[in-house]
Amino acid sequence: MKVQTSMAPVLHAMMLLVFGLHIGGGSVALVAGTIAAFARKGRRLHRAAGNVFFGAMLVMAAFAACLAIAIPGQLVNLFISAFTCYLVATAWMTVRRPAGAIGLPEKIALCVGVVLSAPFGIIAFQLATGLAPLFKSAIPFKGAVLIALYSFTGVLAIAVLGDAKMVLAGGISGAPRIARHLWRMCLGLTFAAGSAFTNGLARFLPGPYHVPTVFFLPQFLPVILLIVWMIRVRFTGWFKRRAIVRPA
Repeated sequence: MKVQTSMAPVLHAMMLLVFGLHIGGGSVALVAGTIAAFARKGRRLHRAAGNVFFGAMLVMAAFAACLAIAIPGQLVNLFISAFTCYLVATAWMTVRRPAGAIGLPEKIALCVGVVLSAPFGIIAFQLATGLAPLFKSAIPFKGAVLIALYSFTGVLAIAVLGDAKMVLAGGISGAPRIARHLWRMCLGLTFAAGSAFTNGLARFLPGPYHVPTVFFLPQFLPVILLIVWMIRVRFTGWFKRRAIVRPA
């Protein structure tokens, strides 16, 4: 009993440190991601901000995974954290790797995506059919949370299919390469904004935990930006006029 009492302040301090690193990583990711989104594509500022965003997202997701393990009823966030790491890592690797080439990291990423698909697919199927979910959650799987879970599952399936296609083809180049980098990075920024506003700032509001409708709006801004840029890259010939040959 004395051992537990003496360890309590240490554990509390460690939890505060983990929370601080998680929040700090997310805050840096929001700023860096916003700069990268509006900076001139392919230039030094865009590349630097993109690298900072990538690193900050990994920090945010890694410590979110620690919290998911330490806090009861948060285990589902462990898989969401892994998915976030997978998404931004594959986006970053896309432009770090020369066009039309792949290596071992891309094959490992495909395996990771396939493995992650299992828990997401199982939970989505259970919730869709009315079965008890595989993992308990402190927040009920209903409303916006349920929609988010189905969205994660669908996006992961699309990402894994894209990885499989790229690995089988031996690489990706041209406008599809930039589009792959673009949509994965923008969705990563969407996750960061959603975590900050709906899961973070909402907890500071008075009364029981609730998320005002206005707090959902920031996470839709990267999605709107994504749609605009996807149209520009894939259908307007922008890539041919302004080919990005340096890592973003």
